[in-house]
Amino acid sequence: MCVAKRKTKIIAICGKGGVGKTSISAAVTKILIEDPRARVLAIDADPAVGLASALDISVRCTVDDVRNLLINKIEKREGGDKKQIISLLDYELTNALEERGNLAFLAIGRPETEGCYCKVNDMLKDIIKSLSSNFDYVVIDGEAGVEQINRRVMESVTHLILVSDQSAKGVGVISTLKKVAADAVHYERVGYIINRIRDKQELGKMQLPEDIEFLGFIPEDENIRNSDIEGKSFLMLPDCTALNSVRQCLETMRIIPLEIFNPGCTCSSMHSHSH
Repeated sequence: MCVAKRKTKIIAICGKGGVGKTSISAAVTKILIEDPRARVLAIDADPAVGLASALDISVRCTVDDVRNLLINKIEKREGGDKKQIISLLDYELTNALEERGNLAFLAIGRPETEGCYCKVNDMLKDIIKSLSSNFDYVVIDGEAGVEQINRRVMESVTHLILVSDQSAKGVGVISTLKKVAADAVHYERVGYIINRIRDKQELGKMQLPEDIEFLGFIPEDENIRNSDIEGKSFLMLPDCTALNSVRQCLETMRIIPLEIFNPGCTCSSMHSHSH
């Protein structure tokens, strides 16, 4: 029987610095690779490479290293024609992928030279796009700004998840990000998560945006705190309330189907859609 290829789900996770966006990205990655048939690409688009540490992956080579290698070749006139350049980039980027079972990881890195290398940036984005099409899911841990995803990773995503903590400032940033995202990146669905909530009363006191879909809240969780403090891989996290809440947010967004990933989960009491 011929199975039609599923469309790749590209999930970008953004939010103000310090709201736990990388922990959410790592948790999303862990949940998606639980399905052994799913191929998952995690892209760390934050120069601080926090996602690499959260997944306990050591980065040998970033997209920016590949970019600089190519710029050096072009400056020394060793780049060859466009076709040769693209095949070199393709080879180097594939080489930069770190693979572990059904998970592949790519770090964007820190742009050393801005310069006028838009063509190189565009070629890199094209290759990241074609690499992504080999996966079922792509998880992008974005920088604080959504526009960075467009400029440095890809122009369109299927799901945009905005993350805030309980601070009024973090929530304000969500609304700003949504406005910027409307121009900066193409997305099919957008929603937000409130992270590190101690109790439901805390949620009741917050001024939540009305014009963006609320996906749910993630409770403050000792397991995640300890992983962070001890520098343990999120992939080793035991099943815990926070993970179950992230899983429910993914179900709400239709990123994962209810029945496959969540057999007999009884944690819906943690999840409230009331504003």
